[in-house]
Amino acid sequence: QVQLVESGGNLVQTGGSLRLSCAASGSIFSINAMRWYRQAPGKQRVLVAAISTSGGTNYADSVKGRFTISRDNAKNTVYLQMNSLKPEDTAIYYCNADVAQSPSDNRLFRYWGQGTQVTVSS
Repeated sequence: QVQLVESGGNLVQTGGSLRLSCAASGSIFSINAMRWYRQAPGKQRVLVAAISTSGGTNYADSVKGRFTISRDNAKNTVYLQMNSLKPEDTAIYYCNADVAQSPSDNRLFRYWGQGTQVTVSS
């Protein structure tokens, strides 16, 4: 099994910054793409940012220029640096990862973390 644990969520004022972390552990041979999603109250979960194994990134239009996704492959960890935060960024933030669990099995399994709350006050 694989566990993803997010951390770094907090209450912050408009214009502030936070850095989220998501560490993967368990039965991991390699990790392919890693992503951050968020879910605001009463809304669907949406993709915020994604990063490939080689470091290629893409972002939701709503966070471009303010958020930066990065990863440390040696630590099986993905980060989300969030700057210039707005009240509309308030949500539970989830990470996921596509994991290969064996060198002899090329299937990828997607795992999710439990989420971390980000609240931006106006």
